[in-house]
Amino acid sequence: MPQRAPLIIGVRHFSPACARLVVQRIAELRPRHVLIEGPADFNTRLGELALPHKLPLAIYSYFSAAEDAVERRASWSPFALHSPEWQAMQAARACGAQLRFIDLPAWHDAFARIMNRYDDDAPDAAEAYEDALCRAMAIDGRDALWDHLFEGELAPDELSARLDAHFANLRAGDPGSPGNQAREAMMARHVAWAMHQDDGPVLVVCGGYHAPALAALWRTIPAADCASEPATPLPPDAPGLRYGSYLVPYHFKRLDAYDGYASGMSSPAWYEWAWTLGLAGAGKELLRTVLARLRAKKLPASTADVIAIHSRAMGLARMRAHPTPLRSDWLDALAGSLVSQALDVPLPWTYRGRVRAGTDAALVEVMAVLAGDAVGELAPGTPQPPLVAAVDVELAALGIVIPSQVTIDLLDPAQRPRSRALHRLALLDIPGIVRTAGPNLALGRGQQESWDLRAPLEQRAALIEAATYGATLHDAARARLEEILRQRPAGGSRIGAITGALNRAAFAGLADVSERLLDELHDAIGQEAHFGELGTPMQVLFALFRHGDALGVSGSAVLQTAISAAFDRALWLAEAAGGVAPMEQDAHIGTYSAIAMLVREARAAVLPGVEGLRALAVCRRVAASMDAAPVSRGAALGLVLASDADPDAGALASDLLASLPPALVGDALAGLLALARQSLCDDVRFVKALDALVRALDDADFVLAMPAMRAAFTWLPTQERGALAVDVLKLHNAGHRSQRSLTGPLAVAPELLARHDALERAAALRLAIWGIAP
Repeated sequence: MPQRAPLIIGVRHFSPACARLVVQRIAELRPRHVLIEGPADFNTRLGELALPHKLPLAIYSYFSAAEDAVERRASWSPFALHSPEWQAMQAARACGAQLRFIDLPAWHDAFARIMNRYDDDAPDAAEAYEDALCRAMAIDGRDALWDHLFEGELAPDELSARLDAHFANLRAGDPGSPGNQAREAMMARHVAWAMHQDDGPVLVVCGGYHAPALAALWRTIPAADCASEPATPLPPDAPGLRYGSYLVPYHFKRLDAYDGYASGMSSPAWYEWAWTLGLAGAGKELLRTVLARLRAKKLPASTADVIAIHSRAMGLARMRAHPTPLRSDWLDALAGSLVSQALDVPLPWTYRGRVRAGTDAALVEVMAVLAGDAVGELAPGTPQPPLVAAVDVELAALGIVIPSQVTIDLLDPAQRPRSRALHRLALLDIPGIVRTAGPNLALGRGQQESWDLRAPLEQRAALIEAATYGATLHDAARARLEEILRQRPAGGSRIGAITGALNRAAFAGLADVSERLLDELHDAIGQEAHFGELGTPMQVLFALFRHGDALGVSGSAVLQTAISAAFDRALWLAEAAGGVAPMEQDAHIGTYSAIAMLVREARAAVLPGVEGLRALAVCRRVAASMDAAPVSRGAALGLVLASDADPDAGALASDLLASLPPALVGDALAGLLALARQSLCDDVRFVKALDALVRALDDADFVLAMPAMRAAFTWLPTQERGALAVDVLKLHNAGHRSQRSLTGPLAVAPELLARHDALERAAALRLAIWGIAP
């Protein structure tokens, strides 16, 4: 008699109990078709999963819309030995069933916001149902709830009935998110197709949240759509389109829900033990491994503790009606026996997410043990994306061996390609590629850089995953660079982040980016809100643009775009009224210095996007504005005076200083000396006017003006400061004295002397008023 309905087994991913149920049902039913929730685009390569891999591993799927597109996606479909999906594949092969993955490809729009395929994207109502169930049963955490209901040693029929009831209540008739609806429509078409074959039983393994929907949805598929196996949808063709799936090694710490895997079973090492050793064996292994780790970490773990933990776990299991202690029983027993002080944070197994600060040290080690350290390894001959082979070939051609210690002379053109290759790998965040020494700036003073090259187990997986960026090391690093350039730093300067990325690009010899990104960078820099943030980036960018010949980035379009955008934005912000905080003055002056540098270069050679005349016009307006900050007025006037050989430069500067209150003179003087020190310090009229201004200050004004004026003179190099001191001494007929009398340190600061003198005068005046002194 033909099967009237498929056997749909809803599972929780990475549940040993569900894996046992799936294996048993396949053995009993001996289905013709075994359909598994998994990426359907991998169906033509299912043989790769049958190779002798070491678990865990994952199907890594990636998608890049086009060469210059912003959107890139990546998704993982992990498998462990205790995964129901993995065990279903083994059992299906053993009974000769036709095996199929039936879900959408992981790069499909349904996964646009999902990093892990087995994140079922359940709505808030489903989470509320589980939370209510936890409260009703007085259980802490959904993982403990799952263990209590399902991970005990239940008979298959009872487990199946419990799962069906639980998932029906979890779904509760909810239509699901648009992404889940698209996925379930794809899975339902596969189920309907298999049923339409009418050549034997059909068994479906899928996430429990999907099971109730599939049970009804497959019947709605028209018979006309069941004649052929559903085709895997493909993205629309576009230039530079990249998508695909490859097997990658995985590891338990990455799989662990506590490390961020949304639908993973927490503590994968425990569930691996439960699968291979049974619950009783898992408890023994947990106790043995935890105690060994605690003793290795010099944490208390005595024989008495072992007895206490075992006795407490058995007691908790009996109290909770568990024939054999479950994971939560052992964990609560460990906490009760090892922790002697009150805890400020919840027990780490009662919530999802990383272990919180303040957790007892012993419990931190317990969670590390339960996470496990198993690392997967692909079988020899497993297909890999072109990038992996391309990197191997390029490193071999450059004589770079991993592992090794590499030292590179950056001034040697023959060694530059080795440096570029390593910087490109670092740009892709490939583990084991660590730069231990070298200049921070691509045009810095350092001549050598050192690299520590290692081959950690996760390195190969990272290279495979980097295939989303390109097929060659150059293309992949360039695409990764564009991604970094588009990122918005949290709480930092956007242009600072862009400059940092372009500095890395210079090390890596990446001079070009897409046209779309050029427009985006121009707009991003145009949104910079702080004038002082623009100075250092402008200087670094210009140095790379003008002098980066050896790096291969000289004159590149991206540097030109960034420089012109920053120059334009700086001129806009320069005219914004408002004060400048003392701690921001140096950065403020630095931006004016960068503008002056670009104006000088634009006069000597064509520098696209840098308009010298416009900059001078803006600076003249700022210098004349009463609303501008004194430091801005001084720096703006200094820029104008340094650019134009004005014979009245000294008079203009003196007039500006004379127009300001004494407390603000030093701020303006700092801007003037920073931008035009050579023309002003050589101008006798300016030196006389500055000396006269200081001598005209009374004691109170002198006290106010002196700190900022002293800070202003630090903008002069030592030799120029000494020459200015000589000129001042001559004005006072003291040319015979050493310049050190003005530039050297004083036993008492001048402003302190003036303050005490003012106090003495005030005291004498008060005594005179009282008739005590003349």
